[in-house]
Amino acid sequence: MRKVIVTCAVTGSIHTPSMSPYIPITPKEIAAASIEAHAAGASIIHLHARDPKDGRPSQDVELFRQFLPEIKNACDVVINLTTGGASTMSVLERLQPALQMKPEVASLNMGSMNFGLYEMLGRYPNLKHDWERPYLEESDDRVFKNTFKDIAYILESCSDNGTRFEIECYDIGHLYTAAHFLDRGLIKAPMMIQSVFGIRGGIGADVEDLMHMKRTADRLFGEDYVWSVLGTGRSQMPLAAAAIVVGGNARVGLEDSLWDGPGKLAESNAAQVKRLVSIIKALSLEVATPADARAALKLKGKDNVAF
Repeated sequence: MRKVIVTCAVTGSIHTPSMSPYIPITPKEIAAASIEAHAAGASIIHLHARDPKDGRPSQDVELFRQFLPEIKNACDVVINLTTGGASTMSVLERLQPALQMKPEVASLNMGSMNFGLYEMLGRYPNLKHDWERPYLEESDDRVFKNTFKDIAYILESCSDNGTRFEIECYDIGHLYTAAHFLDRGLIKAPMMIQSVFGIRGGIGADVEDLMHMKRTADRLFGEDYVWSVLGTGRSQMPLAAAAIVVGGNARVGLEDSLWDGPGKLAESNAAQVKRLVSIIKALSLEVATPADARAALKLKGKDNVAF
């Protein structure tokens, strides 16, 4: 029976604290949310950090040090650290947690892109922190920078760490960029391709977009990749279900969507994981364990990290 890898992205840098009281902010909250998501069925946890004072995205390695050991000691989950951080950060700043903590997996975006968050202002007019409005408002003139040089720098910097990468592809061209770095030997098979749908500036969130992404990845990578899908906002569960039906894996979590059904805020990351697990089981499939994910992605194991 096929086993589906469930990734949970716990907090992220897209949503601001005023949008939901359930977004994990402090290191204790992030650790607790991660452990709960694993207990609900997540085999991989994707992690950002936030400034505990006001919830703004942070790549301060000391914040990561406050929750990574707690998660590792409490459960067997695969830990995946962001190198994306936030679009307001430099590449050097974004790299530091993965470079210093040497996780089993780190995320890596495959291209520079417009990353529009400004439309959220219409839905959330009452923001409680001074940084939130400009962070959202100014995204209409902000480019999330990931040049070929930036991507190579991140890959080369982590090459001796044994860290493998979750290759985040927000559009079809990003798949070709991944193929380019595979050809250069900077990315090693099997790759984890995380196809991202519904961000303003990237590919849309229609099932036809999903199938176009899969067809292209199949043609470029054949058997050399593990495919996962994340849909943002209301597209989260429909696209997760569609991906699983056609042989893929899926990511959920409060980084990507705040919702647990129409008009209902998800009260935890675990709630979204449980919903996804119910879909997997309804399709007569199994949920992958961390050991299954490690085997599929040829990971180095939790004892070979720097936390």
